[in-house]
Amino acid sequence: MPAKGEHNKWIALILCLIPGFCLAPIFIFPGICGLHRFYEGKIWTGLLWLFTGGLFGIGTIVDAILIVMKPEKY
Repeated sequence: MPAKGEHNKWIALILCLIPGFCLAPIFIFPGICGLHRFYEGKIWTGLLWLFTGGLFGIGTIVDAILIVMKPEKY
């Protein structure tokens, strides 16, 4: 994981959009693992995404839009 303040938005976007069956077969939708949240160092919201399915998919869509709007490195 990069140091604080050195995150790449494209890596975060890929982690947000990859299918979630990385952790369990029931996670078939993108981003619901919360991997992009863990990458950004947001452990508590990463756990929330993990246990709620990316806030039931809505949080994942919002995150993908917000990640695209961020600067290259943040």
